[in-house]
Order: sequence, then C-alpha cells, then structure tokens
Amino acid sequence: MRYVYTIQSPRSGTLYIGQTPNIVNRLKNHNSGLVKSTKKYIPWKLIYLEDYANQEDALEREKKLKQF
Repeated sequence: MRYVYTIQSPRSGTLYIGQTPNIVNRLKNHNSGLVKSTKKYIPWKLIYLEDYANQEDALEREKKLKQF
C-alpha cells in the first residue's frame, strides 16, 4: 500500500504533497526536521490522505496534484 498525502504548516500555511508507504513515520520525519525541504516550516499537520495499491499509481497521482 502507498499513500499520497498533503501536509500543511499551521505556522506559515505552506503545503507539501508527497507519497510514502508509511504515513506515520513520514509525518514524524517531517516534524523532526529530517526532510530538508520541509524543515523550516515545522510543525506539520496531515490534511489529506489517499491510498493506492502500488507505487506507480501513487507517483502518478502525486505528480498530478503537484501540477495545481
């Protein structure tokens, strides 16, 4: 199972879209400063989540969401 997710920094309103096999660990990584691109906007809240059967479908959806 793969997840496509959107998180938001309540402090700045910044949005981040990504995909992962483990949403709990990935959110912990974002909030621990382990993800370079999101480090300066900590804390993060999960605001949207979709699940997919495989990585290919999740990556395709992530790319489509990032086009907006």
